[in-house]
Amino acid sequence: MKHLLLALMLTTAGTVLPPHAKAEQAPVVAQTPATVYYRSATVDGVKVFYREAGPAGGPVVLLLHGFPASSHMFRNLIPTLADRYRVIAPDYPGFGQSDAPDHTRFAYTFGHYADLVDGLLGQLGAKSYAMYVMDYGAPVGYRLALKHPERVTGLIVQNGNAYDEGLREFWDPIKAYWADGSAKSRDALSGLVTLPTTIFQYTDGVRDVSRISPDNWVHDQALLDRPGNKDIQLDLFYDYRTNVPLYPQFQAFFRERKPPTLIVWGKNDKIFPEEGAHPYLKDLPDAELHILDTGHFALEDKLDEMAPLIRGFLDKQVAKR
Repeated sequence: MKHLLLALMLTTAGTVLPPHAKAEQAPVVAQTPATVYYRSATVDGVKVFYREAGPAGGPVVLLLHGFPASSHMFRNLIPTLADRYRVIAPDYPGFGQSDAPDHTRFAYTFGHYADLVDGLLGQLGAKSYAMYVMDYGAPVGYRLALKHPERVTGLIVQNGNAYDEGLREFWDPIKAYWADGSAKSRDALSGLVTLPTTIFQYTDGVRDVSRISPDNWVHDQALLDRPGNKDIQLDLFYDYRTNVPLYPQFQAFFRERKPPTLIVWGKNDKIFPEEGAHPYLKDLPDAELHILDTGHFALEDKLDEMAPLIRGFLDKQVAKR
């Protein structure tokens, strides 16, 4: 009887839960992780590997990697976008899982890369796209933009250069090679494809190196160390000179087409330093600029800051275009 009266009193007065108890809540439904597909297509006789995720009919986001990486550098970003966007991230020939023909039989040039990416997108039916360009991805993407300016729905620029101000001291030995094309100047660049340099690219300028997975340089260096790959990379260092005369055309594209642009730049990067970020605003005054306290591969330690910026930009500027 006492128990019944106590129950009635609690019902009428309102139950007071003990401090350690929790009120019943609706169950939390976890978001289904995005499925990433690992595919290849043959473009002009070359196998081009690419990662793809997201709805087939979604707005396309093209992710263009830098040196010495591959689409692997986007492995953590892709799932944050793939619920709404069709994300395509290729590996250039000589990088990642794409073919790496002998450099004497294949033109390792940025113009060729742009043509191959263009061919891949044609096979995939991607008729318009926003581009994330980083490092080598900038000249590849901007050359693609010159081919099809009407297809570019937006730009996300991360340590990707299009201005003379962004080629500073790091580039002096490479410029010497551009100037004379000699075997001596070529050999002087051999250190750029070694493990210490690869580690440097991932860790220099990073405040908390414990946020950087060592898998990055183990993965990249294993691919750099493949027979013949050193010559592929040295060919590309030399061909980079052909991008610089195109800078005025890239800049004209920015001014004339005014693509919505988000710039997220690691300010401590010695390869493409902060000086290369600010000139974009001369040609794209409405661009959104964020300077981050990190180095070259900003996604590795600043994904938690960058993903919301990228997602917010795409949702606002690209999703409805």
